[in-house]
Amino acid sequence: MVWKRILAGVDETPQGVAAADTGARLAAGLGGECTPVHAVREFWLEFSEEDVVQGAAELQAAVVGTARERIRGLLADRVPQDVQRRLVVRPGRAAVVIRDVAHELRADAIVLGGKHHTDIGRWVGGSTVHNAVRSIGLPVLVAVPTPDGRPYQRVLAALDLSEAALPTGTVARQIAEALGAKLRGLCVIEAPVPMPELLPLLTQPEYGRQAERVLRNRVWPVLGSTAETVTREGTVAETIEREVRDWGADLVVVGSHGKGWAERLILGSVTERLLRALPCSLLVVPVKTGKMERLAPEVHKVRGKRPARRQRVAR
Repeated sequence: MVWKRILAGVDETPQGVAAADTGARLAAGLGGECTPVHAVREFWLEFSEEDVVQGAAELQAAVVGTARERIRGLLADRVPQDVQRRLVVRPGRAAVVIRDVAHELRADAIVLGGKHHTDIGRWVGGSTVHNAVRSIGLPVLVAVPTPDGRPYQRVLAALDLSEAALPTGTVARQIAEALGAKLRGLCVIEAPVPMPELLPLLTQPEYGRQAERVLRNRVWPVLGSTAETVTREGTVAETIEREVRDWGADLVVVGSHGKGWAERLILGSVTERLLRALPCSLLVVPVKTGKMERLAPEVHKVRGKRPARRQRVAR
């Protein structure tokens, strides 16, 4: 299975504790192990010119020890004892601590707590999730607790026509299979940007037909034969939100760094909208660009013309 070592970022908020709970449950379902990680703010560094800096080492040890006991107390009734024993507490910025521990433990995925409604919690807000997605190169799950703590039962894989569809769909399928969850693939067909000089014949209906062919031949098979698949027209964020609510998904899987809308999903405002609006967890799967062929060159070429062949360069 794809995830054997899961890292859960924990703070003292209910969302942070829920992240450890989700990570532990996922690890149990996937046959792996979960390690909670807590970052302690190095407030003593703010007094570098004062006497307190003289006892910085002792102060750091005391603060870390106190934080460890506090987090253990919060996790005592939420996660198994073996997960509690793996707790890592270190001083530093959350994103940096998570990155370092993830590399040391060779983690397969990171779970962070999500906070919704009108704002984004500390783990999600601003830096931590975005830094984790951009710099660590691991799947990042922004977790929202499910009712009664049950495992995910409905997994929605939001796929586009870029190379991001292959790894994103594969992870979604593996998680759904391991947890015995229903799996649905969703592709949002956005209206093509009008370019009459370059694409005079690529109307919206034609684009939709070409996209459906690519989805049928190359994208949907990644999800396996038992997955449901749907294609919708509209804007990406609103369509994903509507599908989640109509179908009752409790986990949405998207890819980052693809060449289609999946790239904008994590790099722009759409991600923050989903984090605020979705009533479920969001998993972002990193995609390494430049190492996979584009899934759908035929969707973007002008009908009746063949794309120029690439010239092989002697090395």
